[in-house]
Amino acid sequence: MTMTVQDRPQALLELLWIREAHDLRPVGDELPSVLTDPPAPAANPVDAATRELWSEGWARIWSDVLAHSAVEHDQAMFDAVGDTEAGSVERESLLRQLIGPTWGDEFGHEVFDDEANREWERRGFDSHVAARPAMLADSPEHRDVEALTAAWRRGLTTVVTIPCRDMHVRQVGPHTLLVTDEVRRDSVEYRNALASFAVD
Repeated sequence: MTMTVQDRPQALLELLWIREAHDLRPVGDELPSVLTDPPAPAANPVDAATRELWSEGWARIWSDVLAHSAVEHDQAMFDAVGDTEAGSVERESLLRQLIGPTWGDEFGHEVFDDEANREWERRGFDSHVAARPAMLADSPEHRDVEALTAAWRRGLTTVVTIPCRDMHVRQVGPHTLLVTDEVRRDSVEYRNALASFAVD
């Protein structure tokens, strides 16, 4: 059994930071709740018109980035990147396919050059490292291996976690489950989430 856990999904974390640091108010179905560790307001705030434009685009970009997190890349694609010339159009194209959509594609990457973002990223990384189990046997996947195995038999290959409040669980495509860190830490909730995974 092979299972991937994406517990620091960069593109999703960027979107969650932008939403809260810039006080965006996106509207949409199945959006995650607020962050468990909210960031400080952006050091470089945007004007009201930009905030409205960003709020309107946020849910759509979230959906696109989340869908890409469920894409299973063939090892041949990774090999192909290594076989292409650095700086070539071919390598750039392959890397874009691997990375997938990002906030910066539409609204630019400058927003992340913000001390509030750097500080929130530092805190998140430190918290992530501190919460890691000392032994592999103590990981949620080993703890709840029976429920994980049953979900794997139904097609689950990837679990994506986000640091949001509440017990948010969402199946993404035929092989991926999105859960909050809170769900994954709680054995009963994690087993329930894994049990909810169904053949798409």
